[in-house]
Amino acid sequence: MAGDLYLVATPIGNLEDITLRALRILREEVQIIACEDTRQTQKLLTHFDIRKPLISYHEHNETAQTEHLLHALSRGESVALVSDAGTPLVSDPGYRVVTAAVADGYRVVPIPGASAVLAALGGSGLPTDSFRFIGFLPPKSGSRRKALEALAADPSTLIAYESPHRILESLEDIGQVLGERQIALARELTKIHEEFLRGSADSIRKELESRGTPKGEITLVIGRSSEKAAITDARAEVERLTNELSLDRMEAIKLVAKQLGLPKQEVYRRVAVPGSSSPGKRRD
Repeated sequence: MAGDLYLVATPIGNLEDITLRALRILREEVQIIACEDTRQTQKLLTHFDIRKPLISYHEHNETAQTEHLLHALSRGESVALVSDAGTPLVSDPGYRVVTAAVADGYRVVPIPGASAVLAALGGSGLPTDSFRFIGFLPPKSGSRRKALEALAADPSTLIAYESPHRILESLEDIGQVLGERQIALARELTKIHEEFLRGSADSIRKELESRGTPKGEITLVIGRSSEKAAITDARAEVERLTNELSLDRMEAIKLVAKQLGLPKQEVYRRVAVPGSSSPGKRRD
């Protein structure tokens, strides 16, 4: 009989956030625990008096260890996959072994629990009905700005992880690219020094700068753009270009799309008069 692969969420800070089910799985149901950092996971297991063999599973050894874990499942041993904190596979290794286990017909069992994404979103005070998790922002400013430009038209609340040593530069880029959106910066979630900073990217950056070197795990929640304002701005700029520079309307739309970092069709949608035809289509 084949073993099962359990995806076990662990606390993101406060050890009381582990679930009773997660403790039972780790203590009674699995023979092996695969983890990013064996030292970090051992602290958790020691706290709850759990004694199980640990193997290292991280981005640098995923291929080899995936084969090792699949062999264990084939022998009837059940495996728990955990990350250092939070839910496995969320900006953490694990996709490869889960995909392989599914392909080979093994049972994959998620054991839900703590998530910095949902904790930050819930406490942000920003819209929660539609959100998009984008992982870590690119480390270099040029790539980061391109990524933010590609997200400028997304109507969802955006959630990102960021490291403390890059947060000031990231906030500057967010302010430059996305403008005056409401932002919530969640720091040290579930820990003793948990806090939320709310405001614009610029105001939060200035607050952090006044404290010295930023510290702690950071999750950013970025509010939606004002669709009404975006439509007004796009329309006004297209009208200005057509009137003042005598540009063809479609040429003006192309130029505004480039300026805003948006697809041409998106700008056309924003500036089009209701009932008008789409670009490139005849009206008979």
